[in-house]
Amino acid sequence: MTEESELPPEDAGIETEATPRTLDEADLLHYSRMVEALIFAAAEPLDEASLAQRLPPGTEVRPLIERVRAAYEGRGVNLIEVAGRWTFRTAPDLAFLLRRDTEETRRLSRAAIETLAIVAYHQPVTRAEIEAIRGVAVSKGTLDVLLETGWIKPAGRRKTPGRPLTFKTTDIFLDHFSLAQIGDLPGIEDLKAAGLVDPRQAMPVIGRDEDLEPLDEDEALDALDTGEDVAPAGGGET
Repeated sequence: MTEESELPPEDAGIETEATPRTLDEADLLHYSRMVEALIFAAAEPLDEASLAQRLPPGTEVRPLIERVRAAYEGRGVNLIEVAGRWTFRTAPDLAFLLRRDTEETRRLSRAAIETLAIVAYHQPVTRAEIEAIRGVAVSKGTLDVLLETGWIKPAGRRKTPGRPLTFKTTDIFLDHFSLAQIGDLPGIEDLKAAGLVDPRQAMPVIGRDEDLEPLDEDEALDALDTGEDVAPAGGGET
């Protein structure tokens, strides 16, 4: 065996940015506390990439997040995932304590609640499709309320005659209802079992076009302000 063959590779033992770090228990505790502090201090939920930027190179973030989440199970606040980001929230069973100090400035009408549910379950959906499901006209005011809360937003235009505007839910919607993703919404069978949907009523299936024409915020607001997406007059909103 030659002397050259006995030499280790040049990069042997050198930890690169892509090399996962092997952490002992002390490191795990220290880095978990770092993750906890970063999420706690953040004004908005943080994703794993943002956390990784603040940790030593090569640190695997997910195990640290899971460690923190497990530590907060059963406590007054929980670490939860919202739209792929992590944040602390009051435990669901203690939410009533905060409601006493929260002034409710606006209650959603029945029409707004129904419209929001239709958007959530059928997005992206047009105004005409919402009206077809509800069986009555949807007023511009109803959509305005949902847009103002930040729970829905324009999703783009369908590549169909008239190029109707479509709507979808937002990350604010997921955050408010403590959903990690839209797929976490209760299934229709669960809603029927809970008595929230007439079990004899079938939910219409809306064609979900993948290729919507994008539009900027100003264009979306102009379309709403001009009533461009108002369908032909039908029954009044209830």
